[in-house]
Amino acid sequence: MVLNKFKGMFSKVFSFGKKKDISLGFYGPPNAGKTSLANRICKDFTGEEMGSVSKVPHETRNVQFKEKVEIKFKGKTMVFKMIDTPGISTKIDYEEFLKFKVKKKEAKNRAKEATQGVIESIKWLDDMDVVVIVLDSTENPYNQVNITIIGNLVARKIPVLIVANKIDLKKSDIKKIEAAFPEYPVVGISAKQGQNLEKFYEEVFKVAKKV
Repeated sequence: MVLNKFKGMFSKVFSFGKKKDISLGFYGPPNAGKTSLANRICKDFTGEEMGSVSKVPHETRNVQFKEKVEIKFKGKTMVFKMIDTPGISTKIDYEEFLKFKVKKKEAKNRAKEATQGVIESIKWLDDMDVVVIVLDSTENPYNQVNITIIGNLVARKIPVLIVANKIDLKKSDIKKIEAAFPEYPVVGISAKQGQNLEKFYEEVFKVAKKV
């Protein structure tokens, strides 16, 4: 009986000491650069990319993830489970794929998969420790999609970092995104060019400490 008591104590000590990897989710509207950013991080720290990138919207239609991504920054190390999610959209019409010369049958399939992907993305929020919202800094941040994403995160009290992507483009306006979401840290980057990633890692580490 005493032995069992000690076993219970030791199991509690070991389970308490065991650190789980931090689930880091990438959320945002289609074509904002979520997969481009996830790919760059994974390539830098694991040598492998995470998923394919395309100009066609909703290229990522399933949640994809990579375990044990060890990010080292300024002498500190954190281990993340990186989760790249399909672009959140309030309405997905197959006709938007036709503009990119996708055949009608394939366009309808893509629209169906993309819609299912949005539902899957929202479900995955329950497993997130930290969420990076990737926004296109050339687009107006005041829209229903962004409000939907933020609303879901606020309800779950998940720590958030907002990334204003595509700062390499002339129309980029980080101040607009900062004004739209003053309660969250905002960092401007170019996932494509690799600009300002040091600042991004610094902010990710800060937000991850809240977990």
